[in-house]
Amino acid sequence: MQNQHTIYIAGDSTAANCPSHESPMAGWGQFFHHFFDNHVRIHNEAMGGRSSNSFIEEGRLQSILDRINSNDYLFIQFGHNDQKSYGTDPYTTYQSSLSEYIKGARDKGANPVLLTSVHRRKFDQSGSLENTLGEYPYAMIQLAEKLEVPIIDLWTKTRALYEELGIEGSKKLFTILEPNTHPNYPDGIEDNTHFSETGAREIGKLVVEGMKELDLPLVTYLST
Repeated sequence: MQNQHTIYIAGDSTAANCPSHESPMAGWGQFFHHFFDNHVRIHNEAMGGRSSNSFIEEGRLQSILDRINSNDYLFIQFGHNDQKSYGTDPYTTYQSSLSEYIKGARDKGANPVLLTSVHRRKFDQSGSLENTLGEYPYAMIQLAEKLEVPIIDLWTKTRALYEELGIEGSKKLFTILEPNTHPNYPDGIEDNTHFSETGAREIGKLVVEGMKELDLPLVTYLST
């Protein structure tokens, strides 16, 4: 098909496709193809538990770069697991790891797009969302400016969404279930990091909103 483009998503579990036994848990990349017509394909390479550096160390970035073509897109969202012991430091190894994605995409004639991490659902007593991601979102924003990379600030967008819905209303975005209400979680679950299918679709809308704000050429092929 002429003018067909592919979006590759490199990220962690908040973007990843979740297996059926974890349903209704879902990452925002799981349903992202629904926003586009058949001129755009989505290759969701995001994987749970990965940081910006471990994704590279496992060869996952290279696998994308081996396949990505000129004018394709590489969406890059890491931060949650970069906080862990095997991860990175915001203004040094995090930025240097992200730079590898950016350079790799550009070397292939593809278009890198950075996405700040989604917020976890953690409210303070006044109903304001707490930042659990430290300096990582700021470090990504700084790098985007330095390297002149388009950025979608999901960190800011998800904060606005969660606070608009409130402490109770925002629960529908996450994998929060009472016991005996879903066969995959007979004991119930309260996961304030990973999205429900509803949440995954809502976050996908925020990504599309960001694409429109950046006026990415791909918005021509939005089906909604």
